[in-house]
Amino acid sequence: MHSVLRTDEQERTPTGTVRFEGEAHGSGVSLFLVDNQPGEGPDLHRHPYSETWIVRSGSVRFTADGEDIEAGPGDIVVVGPETPHNRTAIERYGEVNVIAEIPWLPELTRASLQEIEPELDLEKLARALP
Repeated sequence: MHSVLRTDEQERTPTGTVRFEGEAHGSGVSLFLVDNQPGEGPDLHRHPYSETWIVRSGSVRFTADGEDIEAGPGDIVVVGPETPHNRTAIERYGEVNVIAEIPWLPELTRASLQEIEPELDLEKLARALP
């Protein structure tokens, strides 16, 4: 089995972030392709799964467990489950954010999902859950 998701078929948020939900394509991972302007990024948050970011361009400051980490092109940053973290673009930067499929996702509350990713289409997500 194989799948190709062409650029014009990719779901984008109003800020241009591409969301790839792997399950629909037979993949065990989901990811976001992010392009942020200086100062952009989510507020401090945490969740019960780890996240992995691959910085594609520019520079970004990650805060993880109270420690600031600057990352640039080619750097890979991993934050473990339940670790308070956020990121803020220092200069325009692009990233790939990879998340393994999470079977316990239905246990997350609507409020916590919207806090983590305000642009998330919760109705679409709810329809996709078993």
